[in-house]
Amino acid sequence: MLRELLTPEIRELVEQKDWRTLKDALSPWPPQDIVELLESFEDESKIIIFRLLPRDLAAEVFSELDAGAQKNLLHQMSNEHIKEIFLEMSPDDRTDVFEELPSGATKEFLSLLPPGERKEAMELLGYPEYSVGRLMTPDYVAVRSSWTVEESLDHVRKYGKDAETVDILYVVDEKWHLLDDIPLGTLILSSPEAKVESIMDREFLSVHASHDQEEAVRLMKKYNLIVLPVVDSQNILLGVVTVDDVIDVYEEEVTEDIHKGASVIPFEINYSTISAFSLFRKRIVWLLFLAIAGFLSGNVISSFQETLGEVIILAFFVPVLLGTGGNTGTQSATLIIRALVTGDLTPKKWLSVIRKEILVGVLLGLFLGLVLYAWSFAWKGSGRVSLIIGISVAIIAVWANLVGSILPIILRKMKLDPAIVSSPLISTITDVSGLLIYFTVAMLML
Repeated sequence: MLRELLTPEIRELVEQKDWRTLKDALSPWPPQDIVELLESFEDESKIIIFRLLPRDLAAEVFSELDAGAQKNLLHQMSNEHIKEIFLEMSPDDRTDVFEELPSGATKEFLSLLPPGERKEAMELLGYPEYSVGRLMTPDYVAVRSSWTVEESLDHVRKYGKDAETVDILYVVDEKWHLLDDIPLGTLILSSPEAKVESIMDREFLSVHASHDQEEAVRLMKKYNLIVLPVVDSQNILLGVVTVDDVIDVYEEEVTEDIHKGASVIPFEINYSTISAFSLFRKRIVWLLFLAIAGFLSGNVISSFQETLGEVIILAFFVPVLLGTGGNTGTQSATLIIRALVTGDLTPKKWLSVIRKEILVGVLLGLFLGLVLYAWSFAWKGSGRVSLIIGISVAIIAVWANLVGSILPIILRKMKLDPAIVSSPLISTITDVSGLLIYFTVAMLML
């Protein structure tokens, strides 16, 4: 709200080119508010405002921008300014930027960094895409088990200012094997003469650097962690993942699943930044596939045209049957996909899922079948047709519920993202199979 009230005054300062006043006015602003402010200006004004920001604040603002806005700013900044921004950014945020840039630009910007930072960035970029190694930061505080509490606190005071967080300290041996994690509060409340090993419980959680980022999200969410140590195959401490990084990953994963659920190829930049042509490319692939798949429904209807010709009233109920099947399958798929994502369900439990969903499908089918039987009889007065409708709906509900629940599990078992079983895809599958069920029941009963 404060930003909205002050934006006209900021715009007036830009128009008057009163850069000194503008710089003083923006310095106290939170980075997130400055990002929103930049979005309301044209590119030329954006770069002017950004250049006025203090170096540390500019680095925070740059980290909050989406990938498209970051690229635009980098194109308009001098190498010296870029170097200053990158040096102020945390290693994990800097890695995120490098990941989004073309390889040529990444090499160019890496060359601007001092040898130490360049080596650090290259190591982070060496991990697989979307791995924990890309997400971690090597800025943490580690202590030795042989140190006293007082020595450890002196170490924190000396090196803590450069760490991502000092809430949790890590105990390592001479070869940097992770031995334990200790909250800073525990250290402060312990006797200064006590050895660190005397307050260790050797119970800690860690994540492997090559694991998928979703594993870090799962662990931190399950155990309510604010920071998670990252190790290699030999349990050597490499870095840490903090909760702010995990929140960003979680938001990206949820956004990606929502895009897939609507049959849209996921895109990593904001909707307000992406071009109309890019949106077209992201949407047309699935729409074209689903449109072609829709012809299967037409072929099924064509195959049963004699049955339809004899009892044309059957055609009146096609929309409600297809809608029921699609909605049932989508409900089931959504519940299973979410359970798989949160870890509540694993592919090993597929048999219990089938048993449960068959029972749910039978209950849904019987109830919907009775309701639609009564409704169709009241509407058209044909007992035979109403019976066909009731039986068909019951079978379709059981089948659609089973398809919607088992497909995501099969995809997860095949190491594929279950989110691609989107609502339109489920509807297309249940439409074709639902028509086959409906007309087969009708043909047998007529």
